Amino acid sequence: MLRERGIVERISAQKAVLRIERTSACAACESRNSCHLQNSREFFVEVDNELHVEPGDVVEVSMPSSSVIRASLAVYFLPVLGLILGALAGGASAAALRLEATTASLAGGAIGLVLSIIVLKRLDRSVRARPDYFPRMTKVLKKPVPPHQHDDSK
Repeated sequence: MLRERGIVERISAQKAVLRIERTSACAACESRNSCHLQNSREFFVEVDNELHVEPGDVVEVSMPSSSVIRASLAVYFLPVLGLILGALAGGASAAALRLEATTASLAGGAIGLVLSIIVLKRLDRSVRARPDYFPRMTKVLKKPVPPHQHDDSK
């Protein structure tokens, strides 16, 4: 289970928007150079407000490690596989298409890449319906301390 700390920024209806700062785990991540978060110290996540938190609360956010690994494999592996298989298929069909092998491989690779992206978009739609691919608040770590009221009548 992957766990991070987040601060509740705002709530709306049944949702809470959390601000999560990058942690030291990002420094050890193999994908840190290709991550869209590399130039930002924080990012925002919308989660279900199952714990009835309020703005300023510090919460723990969790997501199953297996879900993250499966999603990462799909996002990184499918386009590469589509590109390679498309290039191989294009090269193999070059003679039948009366094209130069290099041209057919390039065209096949491009088609394979486009098809893999279409498959990823469809997978994304089906994954969005599965709760194990969404982060969840698992516990409230700290409530904000209310400001002290000063009695100026003395």
